[in-house]
Amino acid sequence: MSKLDDGSILTEGAVILQYIADQNPNSGLAPKAGAMERYRLQEWLNFIGSEIHKSFSPLFNKSAPEVYKNIVRDLLIKRLSFIETQLANKPYLMGDNFTVADAYLFVVLRWSESVSFNLDQFQNIKDYVARISLRPSVQAAMKAEGLTVC
Repeated sequence: MSKLDDGSILTEGAVILQYIADQNPNSGLAPKAGAMERYRLQEWLNFIGSEIHKSFSPLFNKSAPEVYKNIVRDLLIKRLSFIETQLANKPYLMGDNFTVADAYLFVVLRWSESVSFNLDQFQNIKDYVARISLRPSVQAAMKAEGLTVC
């Protein structure tokens, strides 16, 4: 949830991220509205939210049975395998340009450390996380939040 300057509230991560990108259209954080690339961005934001973010949630639940967590881990491996192939020949999800989808995925992938989910089998993803963690804006944000930079 994000409260805007005018007092209105936006919910849902994908919407908030697109709003942020639209506040500075020249930033390159999102393609121009109406462009096919913008719809590709929305595909990524929805995939990350529904298939990756949502799948990590049970791993944080201390009362979730380990059998269930193992099912979730297997699903995450399948979803991350898809991302692994998508990152085989490009630095970011949308190609050469960093977008809000990359920011979202970076945050969610970092949760793997907190829930002991090993990413070692995903070299492209590990390289992707390392590449994003080198961005000055990411380092500044992580420092401001008191988080360790990868």
